[in-house]
Amino acid sequence: MQNGSSFSGVENGYLHSEKFDDDGRIKRTGDWQSASAHIITAVIGSGVLSLAWCFAQLGWIAGTITLVLFSVITMFNSILLTDCYRSPDPITGNRNYTYMDAVKSNLGTLQHKLCGIAQYGVLTGITIGYTTTTAISMAAINKSNCFHKHGHEADCRVRNNSFMVIFAVIQIILSQVPNFHKLSPLSVVAAIMSFTCSLIGIGLSIAKIAGEGIGKTTLTGIPVSKDFSGTEKMWKTFSALGDIAFAYSFCFVLIEIQDTLKSSPPENKQMKKATATGIMASTVFYLLCGVLGYAAFGNDAPGNFLTGFGFYDPFWLIDFANICIVIHLLGAYQVLAQPFFGFVETWSRKKWPQNKLVTKEFSLCGFDINVFRFIWRTSYVILTTIIAMIFPFFNEFVGLLGAGTFWPLSVYFPIEMYISQAKIRKYSFTWIWMQILSLACLTVSLVAAVGSTRGLITSVQSFKPFQSVS
Repeated sequence: MQNGSSFSGVENGYLHSEKFDDDGRIKRTGDWQSASAHIITAVIGSGVLSLAWCFAQLGWIAGTITLVLFSVITMFNSILLTDCYRSPDPITGNRNYTYMDAVKSNLGTLQHKLCGIAQYGVLTGITIGYTTTTAISMAAINKSNCFHKHGHEADCRVRNNSFMVIFAVIQIILSQVPNFHKLSPLSVVAAIMSFTCSLIGIGLSIAKIAGEGIGKTTLTGIPVSKDFSGTEKMWKTFSALGDIAFAYSFCFVLIEIQDTLKSSPPENKQMKKATATGIMASTVFYLLCGVLGYAAFGNDAPGNFLTGFGFYDPFWLIDFANICIVIHLLGAYQVLAQPFFGFVETWSRKKWPQNKLVTKEFSLCGFDINVFRFIWRTSYVILTTIIAMIFPFFNEFVGLLGAGTFWPLSVYFPIEMYISQAKIRKYSFTWIWMQILSLACLTVSLVAAVGSTRGLITSVQSFKPFQSVS
């Protein structure tokens, strides 16, 4: 996204200046490495923490196949989407600055509006989920130290709300970063933190296996018994599908990430390389975390293996891993919130072009400050934090977000835009198998949504407001 000053290139006649791109906006300087960092920051996040639990629900066979399938489908649809950044030609066409712009250019106004509801609804939901997850990790540091000091049986419960407030205060400050182009350093740090916490989880799992052996695992996950009915297994399986779908959710910010790339080499070629790098790296870590986590804990794998206290020692390493998660989510929140911030601010500038509150930039200690941006973004962070306090459930919320995100934004719109741009003939072989893929993914999203909704309702009904949730 861009701030108000980005339009001055055309207005002041600097269209061909070295400071501006072919569209008159400030020259983009990103490359495939910075785009890869954005992708890894968006992909390897809180979703990795629940993968051992997902394997416990699905088992070795279905768990591995599902993870790989989601990876392949996400990679395929993301590559289709990279060609939609420019329209009608993927290399020489006009730029689409946002995911919604790409949908409007290729599919028309109605689909554009539907996309906006889906995209910004999901982005809001994910930022709420990240607020919850960060608070859980911050609380886990407190509990880890308590368990180390007083023993594993001590009552170390703590409310998460105070940690959510701390996270919100930091996000209010970070939210004043005006646009995506300024986020690269934060994304690089967040991506490093992603790898670090994943490596710690992998290392702890290996240590647990070496010390205690492989946990009780099965090919099909937790077996049906008198304490675990077939119906319950079905709901848990559906919820696990949603969790894995969430783990690969990033398509809805792909166009915004691509808009940070310099124009040579062509943006779609750079983005395909960044997408392949980001998703392959993520899948390797996901498989390691899921497989080793399940091997370590077996069918008793906790919903969040770094905060559910499957590990107690070494306590300092658990603390460090959770600090990495917190730092990562500070950056990931911004990567996912910036498209919504930019959408509201761009719409407001068009609606009230003469209003200085909306358009005027002030310089304060070297930083560009806009009054409307400050009020709007601060209000957004406060609102999402309040909602997170009301619904502090990790696995169920993650599953529901994954189900709501995966089909419309990661499958349907990329496929339909590509069909439109490539002018694929209706009822041709390519058109038919793409529609079959879309329908299959819709089915998965629906069952995942049902399972996660049921789990969320159950959690709300049994929730004790003064108990820490992890």
